[in-house]
Amino acid sequence: MVKNRRDSKGRALQKGETYLAKRGLYCFTYSDPMGKRRYVYSQDLLALRDKEKEIRKDSLDGIDSYARANCTFDFLFERYIATKKNLRSSTRTNYVYTYKRYVKSVLGQKKIGDIRYSDLLYFYQTQLDKGLSLRTVDGMHRVIYSAFKLAVRDDIIRKNPAEGLMAEIKASQDDEKVIHPLSYVEETEFLNYIDQPKYKNWKPLFYFMFGTGCRIGEVIGIRWGDIDFDKNEISINHDITYGPREKNGFKCDYEVGPPKTKAGIRTIPLMKKVKVTLEEERRQQDELGCHNTSVVDGMSGFVFCNRYGKLHKPSTINRAIYRIVDDHNQQETIKAAKEDREPVLIPHFSCHVARHTFCSRLCENGTNIKLIQQIMGHSDIRTTMDIYAEVTRDKSQAVFQEINEDEVL
Repeated sequence: MVKNRRDSKGRALQKGETYLAKRGLYCFTYSDPMGKRRYVYSQDLLALRDKEKEIRKDSLDGIDSYARANCTFDFLFERYIATKKNLRSSTRTNYVYTYKRYVKSVLGQKKIGDIRYSDLLYFYQTQLDKGLSLRTVDGMHRVIYSAFKLAVRDDIIRKNPAEGLMAEIKASQDDEKVIHPLSYVEETEFLNYIDQPKYKNWKPLFYFMFGTGCRIGEVIGIRWGDIDFDKNEISINHDITYGPREKNGFKCDYEVGPPKTKAGIRTIPLMKKVKVTLEEERRQQDELGCHNTSVVDGMSGFVFCNRYGKLHKPSTINRAIYRIVDDHNQQETIKAAKEDREPVLIPHFSCHVARHTFCSRLCENGTNIKLIQQIMGHSDIRTTMDIYAEVTRDKSQAVFQEINEDEVL
């Protein structure tokens, strides 16, 4: 292999550059941060020098150009998940499952230096178009963003290509896909409707959800021993997740763990309606001899159970909500038509909306923002502030609408 200090056009080559006449290629030789010789090739001298500038700039910034060029996203994710020793077991399993289920086939073999913001944006939008929920895409984003964050810290890439991506995705979504709390009227309609015999078995669970604002894993995992009926307090000190477990081939199972965040370990007030409903539930369970018999990681004595005396699954609860809402709306539409009035319809919602609704009721009542954060178990007060801002904005619009109609000004 002949190396020339001039190319075929007679142009002088700079330090580190050579021209491989037989191959018709320009080559730039440099040493990586570990002192190992590396080579970059191009058929065009100007293009080669653009690469040289990038390598020199990376060197000044401490960026490992060779690693960036050769590291696949598969390798990066494996490195990331191996370093996260503080992740909850359920969180780690969800990350691995999400990566293998949605991300690996698309990004796994791509070089991380070749993945751009627009690539990820297109990938997310494609998943939404396929019918994936915004929450699932957000879960994918957390995995991708966190892995790239590690690459930035390791000086493999300069910027995180996933930075700000979900904000743009969420801004582009239809308003119907954004989570909104139920109004006071909608919440009241729902809770009144489940008082009928057909749905009365769901009453304690839904009263607890709407009256405590607990996360669904905290609701499922609440035990009688966590409730102090004398002090009117509920201790939230663990939750139960249901999902695929890496240790048994991603077969779905229950698992006990700490609350989602450190702030999730908290004591919340036991409100009167919730207390009365729970006391009634306990009496019925004692009379019928029907108790939750589930034992999860040595923990037992759970409050809520299905007809088989076992723990509820979040998906089952969501399906129950869907059925109840459909049934209510159908009957309410007929009833309203007979009474010649507008029907009070309830929008379809999920378990998480019940939590969001409870937080909104606290905001509407003017509860201290720090107290709301404590009750909700939000680790970041900005989460509480976002809900507070939405509630006060809607409230302001209603006030101004009322003023406008009354022509006060």
